[in-house]
Amino acid sequence: MGKRDKQNNVVGLDIGTTKICAMVAEITDEGVNVIGIGTHPSVGLRKGVVVNIESTVNSIRKAVEEAELMAGFEITDVFAGIAGGHIKGFNSTGMITVKDGEIGGTDIKRVIDTAKAISIPLDREVIHVIPQEYIIDGQDGIKEPLGMSGLRLEAKIHIVTAAVTSAQNIIKCANRTGLNVSDIVLEQLASAEAVLTNDEKELGVALIDIGGGTTDIAIFNRGSIKHTAVISIGGEQITNDIAIGLRTPTAEAEIIKKKFGCAVTSMVPKEAVIEVPSVGGRKPRQVSKQVLASIIEPRIEEVFDLVKREVIKAGFYNQIPAGVVITGGSTILEGMPELAEEIFGLPVRRGYPIGIGGLVDIINSPMYATGVGLVLYGARKMGTSPGKFRVGEKNIFAKVMKRMKEWIEEFF
Repeated sequence: MGKRDKQNNVVGLDIGTTKICAMVAEITDEGVNVIGIGTHPSVGLRKGVVVNIESTVNSIRKAVEEAELMAGFEITDVFAGIAGGHIKGFNSTGMITVKDGEIGGTDIKRVIDTAKAISIPLDREVIHVIPQEYIIDGQDGIKEPLGMSGLRLEAKIHIVTAAVTSAQNIIKCANRTGLNVSDIVLEQLASAEAVLTNDEKELGVALIDIGGGTTDIAIFNRGSIKHTAVISIGGEQITNDIAIGLRTPTAEAEIIKKKFGCAVTSMVPKEAVIEVPSVGGRKPRQVSKQVLASIIEPRIEEVFDLVKREVIKAGFYNQIPAGVVITGGSTILEGMPELAEEIFGLPVRRGYPIGIGGLVDIINSPMYATGVGLVLYGARKMGTSPGKFRVGEKNIFAKVMKRMKEWIEEFF
């Protein structure tokens, strides 16, 4: 394969609990095309957080090498996703008086600074400051206040914080693999970029990204993000339940889940049986598929119940008329949308990556939503990159935050 022009390429690195995915895309005049993908089982993460640097570095290296082979060039810079139970999002507001009656760039910066002037514990760092809307003299719903007349300017923003060490460990792992991190992106924001339509964001929609270790929630309304949350439960727990319930090794339980799993017991024919390998050299056993479904269903029900409770607690249950979009590797299971519809009482669809070309047949799966979102996000940012993040830089988070803020102001 001939050398490609590296200037026009962007790489997303989804460091997940069950898999590491490196995705390479080429930016053309027509759009963004995926030209390489590498995945490797993730070893060294628990619930989205790095617990073993060596193992994580090894997994990243293998995924990146595979993507490099397919794309035909060496990867040096990546846009990395961040997830985990340590992520906390909340809303804040700020208000200022406008000096000369016309709102300028400095006024917008000042009102956002006022809104984010809240005390944050030392072990936490702001990774996203997302403007939701501006209010001028009581008139709300303003997206772009620049140049408008007014005396009082208010800003509503969404702030996402993460544990300092978790973000640093992701950068450290990438650096140890010889990669520069161009940006850190909250994983559910990346997934939203890949699977949600503008109409859904405008009307009001909840995105549920069920990964291996965590379930990430993002709620959009009137075109901007209103709420983010992370629940520390995911596909790994389902696999674990199957391993215990069917007394089979975890690796076998994962295969059984992917091959025969169904989230709704009543959808499985009574006579269907599967062969289950035993532990300790015992003979395999025949088990009804309904038994398997009856192990999976309560766990998924619990996940959706926790999400619904979170959405109600945040006060957005009546503000998502476009319904729920489920994505992430665990949502491939049969019966997932049906069970979610039953629990939420809202329309539910699976989220497949949209707005991307190239190896579409390979990436057309909810498990690649975050990877695709990371390259779409990176593609938007190419050409304005401020340099790279290295562990040890004093201003690393100031830099991340500056990037985030610029991106998200454009995005929403």
